[in-house]
Amino acid sequence: MTETIQPADDVSAGPRRRSRKKGALLFLRDVLVIFVVALLVSFLVKTFLVRSFYIPSASMEQTLRIDDRILVNELVPDLVGLERGDVIVFRDPGGWLPPSPEPDLPPLTAAADWVLSLIGLSASDSDDHLIKRLIGLPGDHVVCCNALGQMTVNDVPLSEPYITMPAGKTDVSEVAFDVVVPEGSLWVMGDNRYNSRDSRYNREQPGNGFVPVDNVVGRAFVISWPTAHWDWLDNHPDVFSGVRDPENAKQ
Repeated sequence: MTETIQPADDVSAGPRRRSRKKGALLFLRDVLVIFVVALLVSFLVKTFLVRSFYIPSASMEQTLRIDDRILVNELVPDLVGLERGDVIVFRDPGGWLPPSPEPDLPPLTAAADWVLSLIGLSASDSDDHLIKRLIGLPGDHVVCCNALGQMTVNDVPLSEPYITMPAGKTDVSEVAFDVVVPEGSLWVMGDNRYNSRDSRYNREQPGNGFVPVDNVVGRAFVISWPTAHWDWLDNHPDVFSGVRDPENAKQ
């Protein structure tokens, strides 16, 4: 008669299962730590270094087009000075933008947008900001237009390759102006000169068309999306190279 021999219980099976379970928990813990650290680093980068915005209007065409996404250097102007020609993002000085109602989002969508905004992947407040090109620094005398249709800064005429003009137009602005930029303020204009509600068209607002330096969020330096539009944003230093700073001017 043949007897069936039953295998002895594997006394090491229990410890192995416990070891595998402990290893899985350690793995999940490490993944969670990495996620939290990445989220924190992204939040710090977004808060202090780089921020993302999307372009909601045509005022900066063809430099920037509707729905382009840009990255903004938030070290400007606190640690890095402003320069003429910079493409800057700033908070509404008052009255430049119509009221922007809060969108009614489903709870899950709102929560996801909040998380993405923390790490700079969402730009839900882009409608509350403006983007223009910096033309006049504090103390600058900005005039338009001369006999050739050019704008001048401190009596130096500008040849501006970045602007978009309607066919048949020669003046770089349809509105004439002659301003001296106050201390602590800026004069800004859109590259799409005949389709931009900029400093020229906000003279009746509280800031008289000037943007406080304190309202500047940062300088846009790259188009990040869509990839077909990827490009560095030039401040065209050659355009302003001949412009001398006014005496005793302060930013």
